[in-house]
Amino acid sequence: MNILITGGTGLVGTRLSALLTQAGHSVAHLTRSGAVTDLYQTFRWNPTAGQLDSAAVPWADAIVHLAGAGVADERWTDARKREILASRVRGLELLGTALAKNDHHVRTLVSAAAIGLYGDGGNRLQTEATPPPPTGQDFLADVCRAWEAVAVALRGPKLNVPILRLGIVLSPEGGALPEIARPVKLGAGATLGSGKQWMSWVHLDDVCAAFIEALTNPAYADATLNVVAPQPVTNAAFTRAVADVLHRPLVLPSVPAFALRLALGERAQVVLASQKVDCAGLRARGFTFRFPELEPALADLYTPVRS
Repeated sequence: MNILITGGTGLVGTRLSALLTQAGHSVAHLTRSGAVTDLYQTFRWNPTAGQLDSAAVPWADAIVHLAGAGVADERWTDARKREILASRVRGLELLGTALAKNDHHVRTLVSAAAIGLYGDGGNRLQTEATPPPPTGQDFLADVCRAWEAVAVALRGPKLNVPILRLGIVLSPEGGALPEIARPVKLGAGATLGSGKQWMSWVHLDDVCAAFIEALTNPAYADATLNVVAPQPVTNAAFTRAVADVLHRPLVLPSVPAFALRLALGERAQVVLASQKVDCAGLRARGFTFRFPELEPALADLYTPVRS
């Protein structure tokens, strides 16, 4: 297949592009810069300006939408909040406009989403059927709700749109894991807040495997699925597991929630919210996790030579 990817140079996009290429597919990236690479064909787009290379969608057999500004990269000013929302929604809307035309043969668009949709669930198990909190109570839930609404609206007789709600994606190359591992490596690791909040994590390669299934397996047609490992852990257990894999002690007390809120502002909810999320949808479709348990996943990621 010819597979067009937005956000192809991000954490998930980079690995997914490589795995798809290894499997014999042709991959192209939609990029704002239009920079040409030796690895992948590129097409130019600018969702903010409503611009999309007219040749991009007709080239593709399928599309993966991963593009979106990082939620933990910067302080949540009003401008940054608008960017986080717009970067997800406008790109998908722009693709939808192109897909409404008849000059293409795309039949599947796989859209990333996030378990942030569920908000802070405490110790409650959150499933694909768990409703989001009321509008206005949780910024990330509001973003996810709007993001998914655009994806759902694209579904129809001619277009299959699986939606994959990603948990905390584990990779030493980016995301949450390096931020947690860095102080641990320096002997300054600590749990965050109470440490009792649940973290629903997933190894990067399992994320990519889920996207590949959604692209190729009819059982995933128009499904909305949680992409998380089957064994969520608390923040305290996660931090201890990182320390064990890195062979470092944890000697510092936890970082109080109020200190995190002072340092991060509203963005502190990213690390303080408790999300104990179930992957029943994947299990029902026979998905097999390479890394269902945390310590083997971490050990694989911190092995010098990755498979």
